[in-house]
Amino acid sequence: MLENIRRSLKRQRPADPPALEARLASPPEGPIPARGQIPRAQRIELFLDMARRAAATVARLDNLDDVPGAVADYLAGENLPARLKLAPDARLQGLPWGSRPLIEISAGRSHGDDAVSLCHAEAGIAETGTLMLASGPESPTTLNFLPDTEIVLLPADAVVGGMEEAWRILRGRFPGQSLPRTVNLVTGPSRSADIGLKLQLGAHGPRRLHILLVGE
Repeated sequence: MLENIRRSLKRQRPADPPALEARLASPPEGPIPARGQIPRAQRIELFLDMARRAAATVARLDNLDDVPGAVADYLAGENLPARLKLAPDARLQGLPWGSRPLIEISAGRSHGDDAVSLCHAEAGIAETGTLMLASGPESPTTLNFLPDTEIVLLPADAVVGGMEEAWRILRGRFPGQSLPRTVNLVTGPSRSADIGLKLQLGAHGPRRLHILLVGE
């Protein structure tokens, strides 16, 4: 597609491909706002505060073994069905779901009939309370948009100050030029005030966003 655009504009390919390749391999980092340059404990608290201000809910867990219980408690507390669509991610499927046998677990992409999904975030951005979610075979993007409720697991050590640091984490997980086709930056539940300036949650995606912060 880009080649067709370049051809229609009568532009040639970059004159210095090695320089372009070098830039892609070692991209320069932009400035990190002072708001994100704070000690680790404060950074995590800032992320939690900003996420809550954006209407997300948060549960803090000591370790990954606590995730099934936290999911069960959230589903019961919100009067949601005990059914969960997991991203087919080994980091999620390896959790001790057998400790909560009443939850019906399935994995894969959503076709629009799943009430609740569970995904794994690549990073959390403290400056804005934003989650970074990557697309791929192990993390279908449909799970970020189609279910009415999205639960996201976020390791505490993946909470960074600013967006530049989040991209660094993503490049480390996907080295070289193998970055995901889509990266979703999610700040709170989906919302819109386009009609009559009246805020509506769930306008373009989940109306509930629940974050499980694990560690620290």
